Amino acid sequence: MHFRSSTPAYDMNIEGFHTGEHLANARAQADARGLDDVLVVDVDSHHYETDNLAEILEYIEDPALKQLAINTYAYKGATSVLVDQPGYQDGGGRVTRYMERKHEKIDLTGRPREVEQTLRWMDALSVDYACLFPTPMLFLGLHPQHEVEVGMARAYNRWLTDNVTPTCKRLKTMLYLPFNDPEATYRMVKEFGHKEGVIGFMVVSTRYKPVYDNAYMKTYALLEEMGLPLSFHASYHWNDQLVSLTNRFITAHAVGFTFFNAVHCANWVINGLPERFPKLKVIWIESGLAWVPWLMQRLDNDFRMRTSEAPSLKRLPSDYMREMYYTTQPMEMVNNMEALELTFKMINADTQLLYSSDYPHWDMDLPSTIWDLKFLSEQSKRNILGLNAKRIFNLDISDRFPAQAPAAGAMAPAK
Repeated sequence: MHFRSSTPAYDMNIEGFHTGEHLANARAQADARGLDDVLVVDVDSHHYETDNLAEILEYIEDPALKQLAINTYAYKGATSVLVDQPGYQDGGGRVTRYMERKHEKIDLTGRPREVEQTLRWMDALSVDYACLFPTPMLFLGLHPQHEVEVGMARAYNRWLTDNVTPTCKRLKTMLYLPFNDPEATYRMVKEFGHKEGVIGFMVVSTRYKPVYDNAYMKTYALLEEMGLPLSFHASYHWNDQLVSLTNRFITAHAVGFTFFNAVHCANWVINGLPERFPKLKVIWIESGLAWVPWLMQRLDNDFRMRTSEAPSLKRLPSDYMREMYYTTQPMEMVNNMEALELTFKMINADTQLLYSSDYPHWDMDLPSTIWDLKFLSEQSKRNILGLNAKRIFNLDISDRFPAQAPAAGAMAPAK
């Protein structure tokens, strides 16, 4: 039986909270499957930048915005600095670790508390390398003031690359891009693309900026030249006009986390961006997989009847989508496993699918989500759990797997 929840069946008081103990079931699963001998790269995991927000706000360069943010934080708390949203992502009754994590005892090692706490959950899940993303900041795509997104993104990226990624080779990131400002987005890639631990860049999908706008073309060209992937991380916003029609979080989550990625992906393909930037690796994150075959079929069907509207395409839309990359979470573990198997086949999962846990959100997936799929060969499981990510991000994994050190004279991993 596959267990998604890793919460132990005992209560913990806040003072006694320990991430490793909290994920005891996850550790037991990893041990039972021998996953410590398998490369596991988590392409989508989260930390709570709100735990370090006082430090991050000091990195804001605009003095007026900095003072406003610091004052708001002092009087209204962390979420009000970014955007007020109900805390449905923080609960749901499955995995509760949001308040407790602040009180977890972390021994002083000389590295930031955030690093040590992250390594605890990684070890419990048998994750070798993790790509960290922020959490509340994923609502900034619909912030009415674009300068706030730019200011917060730059402050966060500076803080992360100054204090977190340089201290541990196991921690990577695809840095937040303030996509509402194309010029600031370009400057962000140019300035931070070579920072240690930066393996790509991320756009929050929940926004109304079209990916085909000419203002972004120089950023795509720069990413392609630098060999750094561009990812679109799904999110939701209950105030979006369409999603606001829903009256339950389950509906807002199911629709919101897929709709924006589907729209941006369709625009990316139909406007010929894969032809214009054929070497740019594009990743679609945290929207599951069920939407991909649906969009492939819809676009192929309409393209055959209206090819004049996509004159730059030389192949079917689905052919381009099969060359993109997708993360596993949340894996739609439906009763009809034939549907999931067909989805894997349609997206060339053996080479294009990347494991992600989405830890510590309520719908997180353990590595066993992939390892227990009976229709996959062991090699396919290893590809999805880590080897695909190693290839795509050009990761040097020799600190965890010494036998796989780069050959003498080989190109160094992109920083």
